Amino acid sequence: MFGKRARRTVVAAVGLAAAFSLTACNGDDADGAAAPAASTAGQNAGTSNSTGTSGSGSKESTGSSGSGSSDSSGSGSSAGKGTGDAGAGACRTDALQVEAADNTTDKKEGVVTVSFKNTGGDCVVNGFAGADLKTADGSSISLDRNGDATGRDVIKTGDLAAFNIYFPINNSGGSGVRPTKIVVTPPNETKSVTVSWPAGSLPVTDDPDGTKLEISPVRRVG
Repeated sequence: MFGKRARRTVVAAVGLAAAFSLTACNGDDADGAAAPAASTAGQNAGTSNSTGTSGSGSKESTGSSGSGSSDSSGSGSSAGKGTGDAGAGACRTDALQVEAADNTTDKKEGVVTVSFKNTGGDCVVNGFAGADLKTADGSSISLDRNGDATGRDVIKTGDLAAFNIYFPINNSGGSGVRPTKIVVTPPNETKSVTVSWPAGSLPVTDDPDGTKLEISPVRRVG
């Protein structure tokens, strides 16, 4: 639906400390739009691999079945740091607090950052996450991967990894396509998490400026 966009790197983290007051399994709803978008683990999504960056957003706490299976592809590597890194396994959905925040600063291209806070032991992210958008009319939009290189990052207990969703902003004056949820599957996992979409609508037709709906790899923040 959308045209090509130049490759972009992940945006810098915005307001991370304030964003992570809720765990992935608490099941509470946020009070007000400024609350963080925490989420609960869902069932069966596809496998995936990851990289990215983060901010604060609105909270959602419903688990659901995700689609969006994806494998880590891409080149590049990033050696983990710290004691015991060689034995760290893939980060698991049940030990990740997942949130989404609108980090858009441009009038044409939007950025939503999906972050993973590690609430378990040291673990590894490597590749792209699985990510689908659910819209107000019940349809699903799969997100393409951008051309950024993936890499192996060790995420310490309490630290963050994240990825960006880049999307064309709807400047048509019409209602456009309104996403309501993001179904996220961490890299090398099959269990999904659903969080609220924190940003605006997408254009119905191709973006004339070539902005593409796509995701970056998951990377360690900081």
